[in-house]
Amino acid sequence: MQDKVSAPTKTKAKSKTELRAKPTLFIDGEAGTTGIEIRDRLAAVDTVEVRSIAPDKRKDPTARKALMAGVDLVVLCLPDDAAKEAVGLASELGEAAPRLLDASTAHRVAPGWAYGFPELDAAQSKVIAGAKHVSNPGCYPTGAIALIRPLVDAGLVPADYPISVNAVSGYSGGGKSMIESYETGQASSFELYGLGLEHKHVPELQLYAKLTRRPIFVPSVGNFRKGMLISVPLHLDALPGRPTGGDLEAVLEQRYAGSTYVKVVRAADPSAKGGRLEAEALNGTNRLELRVFANEKHRQAVLVAKLDNLGKGASGAAVQNIGIMLGVEV
Repeated sequence: MQDKVSAPTKTKAKSKTELRAKPTLFIDGEAGTTGIEIRDRLAAVDTVEVRSIAPDKRKDPTARKALMAGVDLVVLCLPDDAAKEAVGLASELGEAAPRLLDASTAHRVAPGWAYGFPELDAAQSKVIAGAKHVSNPGCYPTGAIALIRPLVDAGLVPADYPISVNAVSGYSGGGKSMIESYETGQASSFELYGLGLEHKHVPELQLYAKLTRRPIFVPSVGNFRKGMLISVPLHLDALPGRPTGGDLEAVLEQRYAGSTYVKVVRAADPSAKGGRLEAEALNGTNRLELRVFANEKHRQAVLVAKLDNLGKGASGAAVQNIGIMLGVEV
C-alpha cells in the first residue's frame, strides 16, 4: 500500500541566510589591522563564509555595493568617513541591504545602532542578535564601561561622580603611521596623548557607562604591539554608603557571573604579582579581566581592566558579534 502523500502547503519565503548552507559576510576594509585580525580569527571557523573583493576593486563603490548585495553581513573596518559612505552604499540596496557591523567610531553613539558589547547588561546580547546595525565598541571604552557601568547600576558610584580613566595600549591600536613609527624605532618608548581632552572614545564611554558628568580620559601608548590596561581610581569615602573594595568586587562578580569572556579576578591572584600588573597576558584572546585593588587603610581603590586591544578591544569583539548576529558558533 502506498504511503499517503500530504497535500502541499504554502511556506513562507526563506531569507538569504536560510537559503544558503552557511551565512556569508564581507569585510569592507579587510587589508587594515582590524580587518586582518578578523580574517585570521575566522580562518579556523567553518560556520561562516567570508567573501572578498579583488584588491583593485577595494575602493570601487559599484563593486563593493554588488558584493554587499550578495552577503548577509558586512563588517566595516574603515576610517569613520569611509564607514559612513559604506553605510550609504548599503542603504541604496533597500530590502536587499545586508546587516552591518561597524568597527569604526562613526556610529557608536548614533541613533538606530545597537552597541556591540554583549556583556553590557543581561539584555544586550539579544539586542545585538536582532539589530540591523551594530557598532563594535572601542578598545578603551570596553574596559572602562565594564568596570564602571555595573557600579553605577548598583548605586555604588553616582552617575555624576567625577570619574578619571587612565589607560595604556600597545601601539597596534594607533593605525598604520603609529605602527610604522614604533616598528622602525622612531617612536618614544612611552607617551601620553589625547591631552586636549577631546578623545573620540569619550562620548561612547560616558553614554554606556551611564555617566552624566563627562569623565576625564588620559590614554597612553607603550612600546609593545598588543595589550591594554585601563584603570579607574576611586576614593571609597567619597562614594555613597562608603563601600569597601570587597563591595565593589562583589558587584562586578555578580554582573559577570557565567560570562564566557569577562572575568573578575581577585587581586590576590598570583598574576597580580604583588601589586604589579602587566598588559600583554591576554594577547590573542577575546578575554577581558577585571580587578579591584583596594587599600582599606587609606580608603582608596583602583579598578583595572586588562584585555588585548585587538582582541576584546576590536577584532575579537567583532567576531563575537558576528556569531551573535548570524546565530552561529565562531
